[in-house]
Amino acid sequence: MATPDAVIEIGSTGVRLLVAEFTADKKRNVLDRAEIPLALGRDVFTEGTISRETQSVLLNILLRCKEHLSSWGIMPEQTSVIATSAFREANNRDPVMDKIYIATGFRINVIDGIEENRLMYLAVLDTLKEEDASLRAEDTVILEVGGGSTEMMLMKKGKMAGAHSFRLGTVRLESKMRAHAESLSDVKRYIEEFTTDTKGSLESELNISQVKQFIAVGSDATLVAIHVGKPISTFLWEIGRIEFENFVNEVQEYSIDECVARFKLSYNDAQTLHVSLLIYKMFIQFTNVQTIIVPETSIRDGLIISKTEEHGKGLHEEFHQQTIASAFSLLRKYHGDEIHAKRVREYCIKFYTFLEDELSLGNRALLLLEVSAILHDIGIFILMDEHNLHSEYIIRHSEIFGITHTENIILSIIARYHRGKRQPQESEHFQILARSDRMMILKLTAILRIADALDRSHGKSFSDFTLKKENDALVVRTKGSKNVALERFALTEKGDLFESIFGYKLVLL
Repeated sequence: MATPDAVIEIGSTGVRLLVAEFTADKKRNVLDRAEIPLALGRDVFTEGTISRETQSVLLNILLRCKEHLSSWGIMPEQTSVIATSAFREANNRDPVMDKIYIATGFRINVIDGIEENRLMYLAVLDTLKEEDASLRAEDTVILEVGGGSTEMMLMKKGKMAGAHSFRLGTVRLESKMRAHAESLSDVKRYIEEFTTDTKGSLESELNISQVKQFIAVGSDATLVAIHVGKPISTFLWEIGRIEFENFVNEVQEYSIDECVARFKLSYNDAQTLHVSLLIYKMFIQFTNVQTIIVPETSIRDGLIISKTEEHGKGLHEEFHQQTIASAFSLLRKYHGDEIHAKRVREYCIKFYTFLEDELSLGNRALLLLEVSAILHDIGIFILMDEHNLHSEYIIRHSEIFGITHTENIILSIIARYHRGKRQPQESEHFQILARSDRMMILKLTAILRIADALDRSHGKSFSDFTLKKENDALVVRTKGSKNVALERFALTEKGDLFESIFGYKLVLL
């Protein structure tokens, strides 16, 4: 019998454990789950560090988890341990992680907001898989309110239009209330201002007022579903909008002690319930949805699902396409040239496939090349002159679904050096990356420069081309060509990096 999968999540309000297995008929069976309160977020969001007292409590919790998992035959090295926003922002996170590893054997993976979005998307997708396809193809907002941040995904007809991680968390706001002696009404005004300001930027990705489906994820949304919702299927609920808003309004009148007694919550969770439900309510009010869908799932479920072979190939393609959709959505936001982007992406894929044996790059490299091809000229929105510098800035300060923080840096460097005489080695960000990442940047930048050069006339010179190696040359033979003098000149300008990296002289015929 295979060993079950185990995930430990270190969040802003507690440590959460999930143990699950997949049955012979490919269904996920939850074997064990636990949640232990921990005031990690209050430390970090007020003082910037994890206090010695909280470190001690966390270490004891993890030692108990280790002992508990051993009863399932699960060792520390077989356990996925993730940490979210509070741990991510702690100034002393590295020594704390080291102390935990030495004492328990658990290696903590600190994930960023976009990775949280990816795992949540996967968990939600799995929960909805038995439902009617139309449910997954509507314009949709997926929202999870957490202790340190609020994660949002925007779907346009089933395709990713935007993914965002906001510093709008329940523990963060509750800590702000205590630090400045603010009332709940003060925090409510802050949430209203924040969500109203946010709505403006979201409208460029999706018409929020026309959204047909709102999916609320998280333990507080599940609490509402249990009390006033209707079950659709296993782990899936539906709440009428009026019932949802009435419940939220009613809870605002309860004291923290009443929330503990009525809903059987820990004191930590009860302290943040008012704020959490207000955030959900504010975002829902921007839409015209009449029902709220609540899947009882989490990023822990998403992580376990992502590790299974059964979901591997299909999920890889699903995430690839959703990341590409997110990149195109960002390009549209800045009124980029989609036709040129599609053509350069197509050329990049062609070169990558032709040279794949020589590239020796990881599975993510082609995706990063495609995204960089889509976004390389996005800086033209700011200014045509030196638009590559503006492309770098926009990409670095944008969120793209499925793209990690490190990958975002890689994309921004590739965009910056897709034109001009300077090369990626001159970037200060390039120097601090791992060697494998630096080599990937050089190879992908070289390919992007060539692909961009071949579309210098924006599709007016030829319709297609073939590639062939002849001695030390790579011959690009065009089909249906007219005059390719402009492309030949562009290759002369931009081919130096390619020739340096791959050792081929480029010949355009």
